[in-house]
Amino acid sequence: MDLNQAYNNVAAVGNFPQIMQRFRQRSTETYASHAWQRDVPYGNAMRERFDWYAQGNAGAPTLLFIHGGYWQASDKDDYAFIAEGLIEAGFNVGLLEYTLAPEASMSTIVGQIGKALDYLLAHREALNIGHQVVLCGHSAGGHLTALYRRHPLVTLAMPISGLMELEPISRCWLNDKLQLSEEEIGRFSPQRLIGDGAPLLVTVGGDELPELIRHSREYASACREAGQTVSLVELAGCHHFAVLDDLARADGKQLRALLAYLKR
Repeated sequence: MDLNQAYNNVAAVGNFPQIMQRFRQRSTETYASHAWQRDVPYGNAMRERFDWYAQGNAGAPTLLFIHGGYWQASDKDDYAFIAEGLIEAGFNVGLLEYTLAPEASMSTIVGQIGKALDYLLAHREALNIGHQVVLCGHSAGGHLTALYRRHPLVTLAMPISGLMELEPISRCWLNDKLQLSEEEIGRFSPQRLIGDGAPLLVTVGGDELPELIRHSREYASACREAGQTVSLVELAGCHHFAVLDDLARADGKQLRALLAYLKR
């Protein structure tokens, strides 16, 4: 298998610059349409920040989103549009940021997400965070989501197109900036860390690269075999970036699945 091609989501869609331009425009509109707190610090590093939208009612469910970009690209500001349907459905929404490789190692990135969650837990009363907290992330953010299923703040983990095994990542172009160590591959591959944690809602696009689909299916299967609560949703007709369009829609398949879970 040509791993360079197998993990090249940008080449697979063909019109990535136009997709990102649309995401950024929609995100600008989302920020302008709602009362966000922008760039709230959870640490001292420049990118240790999050954006926060709070509903007016106490006890609203919360979704915390971690963007993708293979741990080395993108910015939370590009993905605020994913909050559109969630806000309409009554969610608080947090957009978490982290330092990118090569400035940060995988160990540093993982640690920053933990620091962000610790901050939110310590300030949950001030931020009006209720008892239902969904940790959600796309691609690299899905990987980080899976790693923090056991955090005491998290009641549901929702990795979207997550990367659950780092070994193949270490053998392709993605590792040029990541420079993964063997220790990091072992410590931070969710596929190797199947254990107790929050229930899972795993989603992936039906038109994604086969490797991305494999990661989600194998992780969901392993967690289910371990006796954990797992739902796997495959989004027909969605490529790696179209899954975020679905997440943003009030009638999207992912939001419907999320709401159905929370009403259990």
